[in-house]
Amino acid sequence: MADNEATGVGVLDRVMAILDVVEANPMGASELARTLGLSVPTAHRLVSAMVKHGLLQRDADARHHLGPRFASSAVTVASLPALEELRTKTGETAQLWVRRGDDRLCVVCAESTEELRASLPVGTALPLSAGGSAARALLADDEQRVFESISERTPGLCSISAGVRFRGAVIAAVCLAAPVFRVRDDGPAAQYGELVEQVADQLEVALRYH
Repeated sequence: MADNEATGVGVLDRVMAILDVVEANPMGASELARTLGLSVPTAHRLVSAMVKHGLLQRDADARHHLGPRFASSAVTVASLPALEELRTKTGETAQLWVRRGDDRLCVVCAESTEELRASLPVGTALPLSAGGSAARALLADDEQRVFESISERTPGLCSISAGVRFRGAVIAAVCLAAPVFRVRDDGPAAQYGELVEQVADQLEVALRYH
């Protein structure tokens, strides 16, 4: 960070300096300490906290990159037109969820126009432990991408969700939610899975240019 960009708030200035460095050249904590003139314990402490908050992501070679929090912000902006199109095609509520610690947060919602609908407004936070297809998609650590939920979290509602990956990690989940009675007997995955996965694909493509 250039001297004229420093704010005098020491921890914040150091965090921004780390982000500036890894954006151009991913590196480990010890190398960051040398590059920025920090003590090694200080660099490791800052980097660990930034990873926890999603500001940094550590790869298999122990190098740090910009973290999923930046990607989730970008995918939020890109998702609204795609979710509105998904709602138009299905008539049901389409949402984008991201992980925030032990919770999932609804950041975009294209709500169904039906009188009886699944409705969770933007800003809703739910414990990941409460289940649901979006929670399972956000927690996925294997190659499974699409998850179905039928009256799991809320009796009478069902959903289908697909994870959005960035640099190998799931950063968001596209979710389509509907009353059970409006979904075919073979379930939401069979009826809507391909459409939901297509939206997740679109968002992953958009992230490649982020």
